[in-house]
Amino acid sequence: MKMKMDFNNMLQSQIGEQGITEECIKKLATPIANANKAMVDKRAAGKMAWRDLPYNQDQVVKDIVGYVEEMKNEIDAFVVLGIGGSALGPLAVQQALNHPFYNELPREKRGGYPKLYVLDNVDPERLVYFFQTVDPTRCLFNVISKSGSTSETMSQFMIVQQLLEEKLGKEGAKKLILCTTDAESGNLITIAKAEGYKYFIIPSAVGGRFSELTPVGLIPAAFCGIDIKGLLEGAAQMDAICKEHENDVYKNPPHMYALLHYIAMTSGKNISVMMPYADSLKFISDWYAQLWAESLGKKYDINGKVVNVGQTPVKALGATDQHSQVQLYAEGPFDKIIVFLGVDEYRETITIPKTYSDMPSLGFLGGVTHNDLIKTEQAATEYALTKAGRMNMTLTLPKVTPQTLGQLLYFFEVATAYAGELLNIDAFDQPGVEEGKNATYAMFGRPGYDAKKAEMDAAPAKDDKYVI
Repeated sequence: MKMKMDFNNMLQSQIGEQGITEECIKKLATPIANANKAMVDKRAAGKMAWRDLPYNQDQVVKDIVGYVEEMKNEIDAFVVLGIGGSALGPLAVQQALNHPFYNELPREKRGGYPKLYVLDNVDPERLVYFFQTVDPTRCLFNVISKSGSTSETMSQFMIVQQLLEEKLGKEGAKKLILCTTDAESGNLITIAKAEGYKYFIIPSAVGGRFSELTPVGLIPAAFCGIDIKGLLEGAAQMDAICKEHENDVYKNPPHMYALLHYIAMTSGKNISVMMPYADSLKFISDWYAQLWAESLGKKYDINGKVVNVGQTPVKALGATDQHSQVQLYAEGPFDKIIVFLGVDEYRETITIPKTYSDMPSLGFLGGVTHNDLIKTEQAATEYALTKAGRMNMTLTLPKVTPQTLGQLLYFFEVATAYAGELLNIDAFDQPGVEEGKNATYAMFGRPGYDAKKAEMDAAPAKDDKYVI
């Protein structure tokens, strides 16, 4: 089974003057060729190590599966302590592949696997209420931080560590803490080795938002009974398509996706809306938002020129947001691309009863399945936006499985990297994020941040006149 991309409604032939022409694509032959070459060269040079993850993790998968079998009956819940990609990816995969009310099911209906919780923020209420909800001595806490200096994650870890040691002692606590981190550098690997915690390694050349197919995402998925080998197989399937058609953008879906967005950006389409018509794919929008925003939102290009590029990702859900956002998309500014995520075959079917056949405004629904209703609403929304001259495209999974989800995750990662090449930026750094981190460190008096603290102290004071 293979996902497909339909980009007819990005083209002038379908939506009129706002659309893209084939001539426009032909004029970009040189940037396209340069981007194609860069993708190949950077991969060969080890600068896109995430592209090799479908092929080099057989032993990692074996180790993870073995660890899950060893631990799953010892715990009631698997708890992720992480932020950014370390949280968004596991949530997206869990929502996509497991029962939507997974944690509410009795254990036997979860296949004997523990519940999953993802704690990705430092709102003090959340952690306190979490400890009021579960027995922490029956949880396995997965601390995910490549550097081991992520303030949010490491603060959670220190709280959990203290709590477990108070209840179980150091030896008892040790079994309930799992670290996912870099092999050599950073605080967390040092702590894991010193304390004797079990740990798995994030490949050093793989950045956080591209790490879902490393132990960052594979471990939480495996603890929920998800076929992680299938995820990697799906990624390999998409990679095979990319490699076979690395120089033909019309046959390379991720490259075409990126190219169309790049062209749209040049005409002011600086918002990318992700709108799944399946609850299972709802959190793919959240994961995509980080990937697209953090990778492509850059002030400087690779030559140091100020460019201030990037698209703002917006998440929506069909059919829910037909009743909250589509009015804007259909009649508001021409500044958006809408990407529909569809599913050919849902995993369940439910039929609407023929209850009010005497009421024309309800009777037409009798005997219709919700499967047909949501698909029809997707097609109708697509038609309405196309009629209004709004750029839109559709990505469709034949069915949501580990393999097709692996294809989709890898699709977006390749598309993001390719868009970075077209924009002539570094898609793998995040200097804007680092500035906020450094300011936090300075405000707390972290050693080595004296200059940043002095810079902040010298900033203009706020005027009380403008606080009301």
